[in-house]
Amino acid sequence: MSKVTCDMGMSLDGYVAGLNQSLDNPFGEGVGDRLHQWMFEEPERHAEVIEGITAAGAFIMGRNMFDPGRGDWNLDWTGWWGEEPPYHAPTFVLTHHPREPLTMKGGTTFFFVTDGIEAALTRAREAAGDRDVSIAGGAATVNQYLAAGHIDELRLHVAPVILGRGERLLADAGDITLTPTAPPTGTALVTHLTYQVLR
Repeated sequence: MSKVTCDMGMSLDGYVAGLNQSLDNPFGEGVGDRLHQWMFEEPERHAEVIEGITAAGAFIMGRNMFDPGRGDWNLDWTGWWGEEPPYHAPTFVLTHHPREPLTMKGGTTFFFVTDGIEAALTRAREAAGDRDVSIAGGAATVNQYLAAGHIDELRLHVAPVILGRGERLLADAGDITLTPTAPPTGTALVTHLTYQVLR
């Protein structure tokens, strides 16, 4: 049976982004690639983990993960990833502003969902079929799905970085119980942790 998963890169003190995210600083001021350095500098050593992150049949993300804006859409903006995003599957973007679907190279189509997390999950499950659905981020979106009891497996990729402030994972996520389902793995740049989310 398919499940709902979530992969999140985070700091040792629980942040997935710093303050003042913007076009120039997508992960916040002063963060750069420090939370995801392992993906760029050691891709071969983490190949199985990286493959798992993009293996879902559909993805859900918040508006800020797709776009640095907050108001009406800049229709010239097609995401942070260039012409071929890494998802290669239907991807549902939570937003308050309607937008027509956006088809990209490699099989990714972005659908913009204005009627909440439940509607996005229903559509993602239908699109994924027998494959998993991944909640791709950011922190606020993941926390909402955790609080609603919709995430089955949480996979954390913890970088040895202290941010001190920013967008915190697990804030307002409710009283959840996490059970490890695999031993920690990793390198000096990251520790990979996998948990079943119990309700």
